Amino acid sequence: MLVLADTDSRWKWGFLTAQQLFPGGSHSGLLLDSVGLPSERQLGDTGVDVRPEVTGTVPDFVELDELDDVDALVLALPGGAVQAVLHGLARRWPKASRRPLVISGYVGVVYEKHAEGLLLRSGSDVILANSRTDAEEFRRLLAGSNADPSVVLETVLPFLGEPDSAVAHEGPFTLTFAAQPGVPGSRADRELVLRRLIRHARLHPEREVLLKVRGKVGERTTHVENYPYQQLAARLGVQRPDNLTIVHGNMGEVLARTDLLVTVSSTAAVEAMHRGIPTAILTDFGIKERLGNHYFIGSGCLAGFSDLDNGELPVADADWTSAHGLGRSTAVDDARAALAARLTEQVRPPLRPFYTMETASGMLPQLLGRYDLDGHGHALEADDSALLDLQSAIRSLVSRAARTAYRQGVDTVAPALRRLARL
Repeated sequence: MLVLADTDSRWKWGFLTAQQLFPGGSHSGLLLDSVGLPSERQLGDTGVDVRPEVTGTVPDFVELDELDDVDALVLALPGGAVQAVLHGLARRWPKASRRPLVISGYVGVVYEKHAEGLLLRSGSDVILANSRTDAEEFRRLLAGSNADPSVVLETVLPFLGEPDSAVAHEGPFTLTFAAQPGVPGSRADRELVLRRLIRHARLHPEREVLLKVRGKVGERTTHVENYPYQQLAARLGVQRPDNLTIVHGNMGEVLARTDLLVTVSSTAAVEAMHRGIPTAILTDFGIKERLGNHYFIGSGCLAGFSDLDNGELPVADADWTSAHGLGRSTAVDDARAALAARLTEQVRPPLRPFYTMETASGMLPQLLGRYDLDGHGHALEADDSALLDLQSAIRSLVSRAARTAYRQGVDTVAPALRRLARL
């Protein structure tokens, strides 16, 4: 069993998924080479003992000789990268042949880009859904897009562990805020999080308050972090209480000492709910699709910082958790049986990615070009690749400049104009 990933969180999901679904197999992994490879510390924090080797680009990967000996390939990648690998593999094996069973899926909860992300993964032999709710939605979307809905296989997130496994721990009551790199995104909102955590720590000196961050400043994460909490805390100009600590590391180990998990929409929330730990999904910034907290509507866990200051301990609704892949389930056993049957296939039909040059000529060349492939899955020539790299760099510079101008307008210019208007 081979796992291909590109970040620490995707490596964790991919490898644990391979272990979960193929417990008797031999598991190894590769990381796509990039300027932002996860550090050794980040890989250690995943809790996965095996270290992946670094491969090259997508064209390098699809030409590896060892793929001929792989039974199952787990693509722990974003949708665009999955589509690129599918095109590369489809070109390598254009006819029915003895090739790996190709599996794709999602690292955490799916709260945005349902159709977009799913169709980029369409063409995989198997698409994993982390809950009954996701499986039903995926099949509906695939059927409505004239794609094969039977490829969807229900399972559960592999890092959840045993349900209802929360046990009493030594030490004081501990509130853990699970931070996310991009949610909330603005500096003002992230500073508000810090101020409210400081306030809570002062209101409850008997409690331990942990701010669990994804990594150290400068380390690459799955999502971009423009305002790391560590830097904001140092510049806030407010004395941090002794019972408020910034920590990083394996989320499972932090949850083992947590009595109340607080977040905007982190996947850590479903880990906590699965373990029976009281969980608060913050509403202080609204309930919005772009924040991802709308996913938890109906869970019974929506709450504001003021509710937590007043001592509330939200507990997830049992029907909601069951429908969203939490608690006890037979999904993993069923998935293992289905995949074991698939592994007996001697010959598999060629892979057929959802998008082709006939159906998506305006999108596919640019999408695949990001991964050094042309629209037909062939490796780009060096000159073509260099041109695309230049175009990508220009787009990145323009986008970054636009984001900077927007933040400057929101954080500085707009407040100044409002102050002038009141004079």
